Amino acid sequence: MMKSLTKTDFNFPEQREVYKGKVRDVYFIGEDHLVMIASDRISAFDHILPVGIPYKGQVLNQVATHFLKATEDILPNWLMDVPDPNVAVGYRCDPIRIEMVIRGYLTGHAWREYSAGRRILCGVEMPEGMKENDKFPQPIITPSTKAVEGHDEDITRDEILSKGYATEEVYSQLEKYTHLLYERGTEMAADRGLILVDTKYEFGMKDGSIMLMDEIHTPDSSRYFYAEGYEERQRNNEQQRQLSKEFVRQWLIENDFQGLEGQKMPEIPKDFIALITERYIELFEKITGSGFVKANTTNINERIMKNTVDSLNDKKIIK
Repeated sequence: MMKSLTKTDFNFPEQREVYKGKVRDVYFIGEDHLVMIASDRISAFDHILPVGIPYKGQVLNQVATHFLKATEDILPNWLMDVPDPNVAVGYRCDPIRIEMVIRGYLTGHAWREYSAGRRILCGVEMPEGMKENDKFPQPIITPSTKAVEGHDEDITRDEILSKGYATEEVYSQLEKYTHLLYERGTEMAADRGLILVDTKYEFGMKDGSIMLMDEIHTPDSSRYFYAEGYEERQRNNEQQRQLSKEFVRQWLIENDFQGLEGQKMPEIPKDFIALITERYIELFEKITGSGFVKANTTNINERIMKNTVDSLNDKKIIK
């Protein structure tokens, strides 16, 4: 029987503090390192759904690892070791409290704003005469705040600078890295018959330098279309075939939930949970070109504890 990891409560050697995010739980080890555990929780509209999605955390962790290793030449990242299907061990950074969202196509949040008549998103002008899922003339960066709790919010470049989230020099570097990472992700997706529609990156500072943090190019942080048939679907005003969790958002919208005040989260049926698992595994196999090997979830907490402590010892992170 498939089990899902929806909650963690570990006590690792030399553990200092714990941060519980929407999907990931981060355990800070000593002063300079962390253990990031990708749970099977799933969020949409800044709300965590009341059910876990089996193998989702494994997919996220392994897809993120795939792309972190493939972009090390662009800038350094936090990753040191992947001792378990759901676990990554790495460097602790001082986070820059913004998410660098980059969009190559008019879809998702950008389309919802556009269809409501707005043509400025995060201070960036969107061209007239576009329809849903059209490609932008050039990718646009539409940052958001990185909320510790509650909703992330759109923010402009000028607001980032005036509020002190980043200096002008640092923010210019973030924009440069964001474009380079998106270009690499786009090329890798194209090699697999996919379009990287939009994505987001998080950065931090370590020893005075910018470092790439968290996950990249996963189905939680990105949206993918199938390249085959894209143009024809656009001409015929048909919805695009996509690999992302947008279909989860659409299901919630159809069931009268967008995270708004007074709305109640609908009950998630078992067959829809199974479908979400299938979609995540499909994305893993499509984007990486590798078969997905399901980890043994019989004693998932014990497995994570052993593998993680072994890694911390091997890397001499703990004494």
